[in-house]
Amino acid sequence: MKRNAGLPQGTWVLIADGEKALYMVNKGDDEDMNLDVVRKEEQDNPMAQDWAANRPGRKSDGPSGHRSAMEDTDWHELEKERFAKDLAEDLYQKAHGGKFDKLVIVASRPVLSALRSELHKTVTDKIILDVPKVLTNHPMNEIEELIARELAEA
Repeated sequence: MKRNAGLPQGTWVLIADGEKALYMVNKGDDEDMNLDVVRKEEQDNPMAQDWAANRPGRKSDGPSGHRSAMEDTDWHELEKERFAKDLAEDLYQKAHGGKFDKLVIVASRPVLSALRSELHKTVTDKIILDVPKVLTNHPMNEIEELIARELAEA
């Protein structure tokens, strides 16, 4: 029996980077994917240099009198991690509520990594494919082509 490598109808697709997430659902079938955007999430996340109001603090290196600069907190990266945590919580709520049975995640490497560590087993059990790639600003046909190609190779 030949297994169809297409995307089943009703499968949810999450496309995300550190600042934007697109929730989509496949309205087509295994043969003809037709992704429809259900919801779009965006967060304002200024670049790291925009977060810094002052120069980094300094600390004493001991009795020599020498002082070293302290590393500044990377608020931009922390916001990306928080965004991933929020996405994971949202996916859990939707999965727990029976909104989807299958899920595909396409996200930047840092977001995908953060999501993997935050996702509940209820969600991870529904993942049929995850791809480390940034596609948030790509046209729908390119997103569909990439997913079809990745599913065929999986």
